[in-house]
Amino acid sequence: MSQDEKKAAAAREALKQVRQGMLLGVGTGSTVNHFIDALGTSGLDLTCIVSSSEASTVRLQSHGLEVSDLNTTGDLDLYVDGADESDRSLRLIKGGGAALTREKIVASASKTFVCIADEGKLVDVLGAFPLPVEVIPMARAYVARQLVSLGGRPVYREGVITDNGNQILDVHGLSLTDPASVEDAINGIAGVVTCGIFARRPADLLLVGTDQGVVTMEQ
Repeated sequence: MSQDEKKAAAAREALKQVRQGMLLGVGTGSTVNHFIDALGTSGLDLTCIVSSSEASTVRLQSHGLEVSDLNTTGDLDLYVDGADESDRSLRLIKGGGAALTREKIVASASKTFVCIADEGKLVDVLGAFPLPVEVIPMARAYVARQLVSLGGRPVYREGVITDNGNQILDVHGLSLTDPASVEDAINGIAGVVTCGIFARRPADLLLVGTDQGVVTMEQ
């Protein structure tokens, strides 16, 4: 089974978590695109859909699905999103697609967070994937210096502007054996919007596409 087929299998499994009338949040990325396509042909009647990125909004609308504003919906029943890495405690690194801030907001506003991924994203310790950090443009160099003091090697993701009008630093070499503490430390730096560690709000359910089928992991 190819990596793309594993992603699609996890996405189809996630669709089983969606019920009629739900308030649904939808994330961003290649695995989520499979979920959006499956949702678009499911015939489910949802109360509302909130998207975490402009790219996902466009894809949802291409299926005739209406996208709502989180400011008007209130808290959501379910959020489905992918990850760049997950450990076995369902703590994540996200932000490879530069949508980490909106993803973290929607995840925090959702009662249940379902993460979908292929088995290559499952790791024992987070950190092999460079950690995305969204920063206010004027603070980029200052934040980079603070990240160096934390033991990281930040690299400016040139040419990328987030949907919020900010920039991304990808941080290599961080020790993430205690991801919640590192999340707090980075988020406390002036000029950081948020970092891509999802440890304070991990996934509740992880659906992993493998050669043997979809493996379910829960908190």
